[in-house]
Amino acid sequence: MIRLASWIVVSLLVSALIVWLISLPGAITISAFGYTVQPRIGTAVFLFFGVATIVILVWSVVRRILNAPRNFARYNREQRRLQGVEALSDGFIALEAGDPARARLLARDARTRLNGSAAAALLEARADLALGDMPAAREHYRALISDRKTALAALSGLYEQARQQGRAESALTFAQKAAALDPASRWASAAVLDDLTRRGAWTEALKLLAGEPAPSRESKALKRRKQAVIETAIAREREATDPGTALEHALTALKLLPDFVPAALIAARIHSHRGEARKAMSLLRRVWRASAHPDIATLYAAAQPGSSTTDRLKRVRELIDTPPPNRSAAIVLARAAVEAFDWPLARNALASYSAAEPTQAVCLLLAEIEEGQTADQGKAREWLSRAVRAPRDPVWTADGLTADEWEPVSPVTGKLDAFEWRIPVTATATRGTMMAPSTPRTPAPMPPA
Repeated sequence: MIRLASWIVVSLLVSALIVWLISLPGAITISAFGYTVQPRIGTAVFLFFGVATIVILVWSVVRRILNAPRNFARYNREQRRLQGVEALSDGFIALEAGDPARARLLARDARTRLNGSAAAALLEARADLALGDMPAAREHYRALISDRKTALAALSGLYEQARQQGRAESALTFAQKAAALDPASRWASAAVLDDLTRRGAWTEALKLLAGEPAPSRESKALKRRKQAVIETAIAREREATDPGTALEHALTALKLLPDFVPAALIAARIHSHRGEARKAMSLLRRVWRASAHPDIATLYAAAQPGSSTTDRLKRVRELIDTPPPNRSAAIVLARAAVEAFDWPLARNALASYSAAEPTQAVCLLLAEIEEGQTADQGKAREWLSRAVRAPRDPVWTADGLTADEWEPVSPVTGKLDAFEWRIPVTATATRGTMMAPSTPRTPAPMPPA
């Protein structure tokens, strides 16, 4: 309704303007080619606008005719560009679909239509790599390195090529060059960091990690964990030779990850060796509340060097409530009670975990209790036989291997922070002699004075 009213108002105004122009008094004399006309002023105005409109239309037609070759060439270029973009898009789709031969043909078509297209050259290089044409792929990648915009992508391709060919040194070189070009490149930083941690170059790895950007909350948490693992690796390496420096690194790791068990064990062992039993026990109590890790409780019992089995049991009972809140706590308490020959306490600690699907550690401890308390060899053998078929207890596990102590990297893949405290799938040991998978483990011995 408003639009209709507006149209009517505008039409009335235009009509009024036309009437006003036509009714203007006076005339204009125009002489040309021997003719003289004297139209009224309003008519002259309309004639002027009409002639101007005709001139504009004629000039537009003439200009289109004159620009026709240029417009035709521009149209051809645009069509060629669109065809090149379409070929490039189809090429990437073909490569992802597992058809590198077609991808290479489309990449060459795109390079022809898109003169100097880096994306087309990159697609052809990846297609060559997928087809196994390593010399051609290498040539394409090396040509792309000269352009700063494509250098990182080219180095990524060369890195993957070197890895596929088993050339570890070359792959590392390409990753280092990419990291130098762009420190924020995650794949390059990760490759360099993996090499440093695999070789045990912890100080260099820590410096590299410190300069790595962490824009999100998740990346910051991951960075802190990696730093804590590397700090713990340094502390583990120097615990025997330089306990002061090892303690500093272990405490730094605990600042990054307050409940990181490997760092807490190292720091507590050093405190105990220095005669700082209270510091060790305070630290272990805090970490025990957060992790309930059995190694923490076991070391807590032995925090005072030279203590008797009765004293160790007393400290364990200070740390673990009765009845124990979980299986790990029950196993630690039962082990300490067995060592102190407190058979009733050991049996009561395992009472809640011996009826329904006891684990290997529970079965072995019950066999030891039966043999020590009642001297019933039959029941002891029964528990030993059940231990063979019983579920396993958590241990340090990485890549299908188990270890009696935490290690910073996997001995199989060299991956940082691969070891997890969980129930293993296999029983293969990593280094040293493994204890029986169900036997409660004791913490590593303290470093010599």
